[in-house]
Amino acid sequence: MKRMKISLLLMTAFFCSLIVKAQTADDIITKSLDAMGGKDKISKVKSLYTEGTIQMMGNDNPSVTTILDGKGMRSEIEFNGQKFIQVFTDKGGWMVNPMMGGAGAQPLPDDAFKAGKGQIYIGGPFYDYAAKGSKVELLGKEGNAYKMKVTTSDNIEATYYVDASTYYITKLVRKGNMQGQEIEVTINFSDYQKTDFGFVVPHTIATDMGNFQLSATISKVVVNKDVDPKIFDMPKS
Repeated sequence: MKRMKISLLLMTAFFCSLIVKAQTADDIITKSLDAMGGKDKISKVKSLYTEGTIQMMGNDNPSVTTILDGKGMRSEIEFNGQKFIQVFTDKGGWMVNPMMGGAGAQPLPDDAFKAGKGQIYIGGPFYDYAAKGSKVELLGKEGNAYKMKVTTSDNIEATYYVDASTYYITKLVRKGNMQGQEIEVTINFSDYQKTDFGFVVPHTIATDMGNFQLSATISKVVVNKDVDPKIFDMPKS
C-alpha cells in the first residue's frame, strides 16, 4: 500500500511537470490579455486618461497621465509648486524637469526614449508584440509567477512577472540609467480594477530605482476621452 501511494505521488508530480512544460509564451500572453479584458476590448481602447497621486519624498503629489494609443504618452506631476512633464511619442520624447535646470522643455536622450516609448501602447508589452517587432521568451517560473522576457525592436530587454493565478503582470524588471550610472529598475503593479468599459487597469504602481522609490495611486480612469494630439508636441523655446 505504501509503495502504491508513493507511485501515485510520483505520477502526480510527473503529470504536473508536463502541464507546466506545456505552457508556452503565447499561452500565457493569451491568458494575460484575456485577464485585461480580451484582445477585442483592448483594440477598442484608443485613449486612456488617469488622475492620481505620486507618493515621493514624503509628499503626495497630484499627477495626470494621458495616452493616445500608438501616438503619445504625457505624464504631468506637480511637486513643490513646480510642474514636471515627461512625453513619449512614436518619433521621440521630451521632458520638463525644473530640478535639472530651468523650466523649459528638453529632448529626452535617445536611450531614455527607447527604454520608455513602449508606454505609448495602451495594450501593454504583450498586445500585438510581434507586429511591434518585439520578441517574447518564457524564462520559467519563479514562485507563483511566470517570467517573460520581452526584447523590443530597439533591443531593449525587460522581464515581466505574470501571476499564474490571475495572469496579471505583477512586476517589471529592467535596466535603467540614473545620473550616468546603470541601475536596476523594479516596478510592481497591483490593485487591478475593471473600468466601466471593461478594460482592466492597475491602480497602484510602485517603482524602485535603488536609492530612489516612488509609488503612484490612481484615483480616476477615463477610457476613450477625446485627446488633442498637440499635447505631445514639444514646446518651442
